[in-house]
Amino acid sequence: MTDRLYYHDSFLYDFDGVVRELTTDKDGRPALVLDHSAFYPTSGGQIHDTGWLTSASGKLRVVEVADTEDGRVVHYFEAERDFDKESLKPGTRVRGQIDAARRRDHMQQHSGQHVLSAAFLRLFNIPTVSFHMADDYCSIDLDTPTLTKEQVESAERLANEIILENRPVNVSYVTREEAGKLGLRKLPPTERDELRLIDIHDFDLTACGGTHVNQTGQIASVLLRKTEKVRQGWRVEFVAGQRTVATARRDFTTLTETAALFSAHIYDVPAQARKALDEIKSLRKQREQSLEELAAAQASALLAETPEAYGRKLIVRTFADRELNVLKLLAQKLTRQSPNAIALLATTSPQPALIFAQSAGQPHDMGALLKETMAKLGGRGGGSKDMAQGGVPSANGLEDALAQAAAKLTVTASAT
Repeated sequence: MTDRLYYHDSFLYDFDGVVRELTTDKDGRPALVLDHSAFYPTSGGQIHDTGWLTSASGKLRVVEVADTEDGRVVHYFEAERDFDKESLKPGTRVRGQIDAARRRDHMQQHSGQHVLSAAFLRLFNIPTVSFHMADDYCSIDLDTPTLTKEQVESAERLANEIILENRPVNVSYVTREEAGKLGLRKLPPTERDELRLIDIHDFDLTACGGTHVNQTGQIASVLLRKTEKVRQGWRVEFVAGQRTVATARRDFTTLTETAALFSAHIYDVPAQARKALDEIKSLRKQREQSLEELAAAQASALLAETPEAYGRKLIVRTFADRELNVLKLLAQKLTRQSPNAIALLATTSPQPALIFAQSAGQPHDMGALLKETMAKLGGRGGGSKDMAQGGVPSANGLEDALAQAAAKLTVTASAT
């Protein structure tokens, strides 16, 4: 087993170690196992440390740290070309250096989670069932069927009060039997005889193997960002420490830029956004009504100028800058305004497409005709006997394809 130095000092960023084993993962990625290490492996919801290992042969970048079932800590490196097996044989001494900024961030997030979970439990008897740490946010899952805005704000307020009081955070080791008598917030299911306890003075006591601050003031602050219903309860997204500052700065910049677009104050952005959305909805309805009226008028004009032949009116048109839904609306108007209309329509942009339609009761099969046309153009589409549509990769050959389809319909009509 690897002696885990972070158990005793989370602020230990530099250490000396001895190579015990050279190994690789299933993809051939090289790694080292040391006799002891200050690198934290991904575990318990907390993500791993990164940093460097230096030996006489050079400096290796540690990009991932993993925990094995038998208690070893495995340090993975950037690339195989940087890994000199001969110079890092078992027994080689190395110097480890933790990425201090990343470690401090993780300590703030994990310690912040302890305070926040304890706050929800103390105020509302809501237990935390899981914790997740990502690169830019953290989350806890709460075992509760409901979670109100007032509960979230109260838990956040209490957590920040405990942080402001700068309470000591102590580490101790007890047997499992002893832990069962101490009133832990959560007793882990592990079979270990000895448990590592994190004690936030007179506020929270729980078993945890992660890295933590020495005093709650080092967390700086906790900011709850988002809540969502999940299968096991409610998920609360939060940030702590320097992430709080970075998140607040990003939020403020976003709000400021958005407010500038509306020529308004940042606190007026929600009202301005609602007003803009209402206007968009109104304009969309007006546009839809205008398109309906335009399609109906255009259909009437096309039917009026199209002579009847073989008992039906065949309208063949190619349009530019016509969206497919607008083309479909025109086809519907044509076939509903006349009992004997057949429409073969195409648009060349923004996306080349075709619509074949006929009035109800007409004898042709628009779906089959479109499929045959698509085969010539290299496109895809489908539909029913009375209406079919499809898209093609290029506008080249559209007009010729419509002419051929129209000719086939004419031949069929003349034969009958």
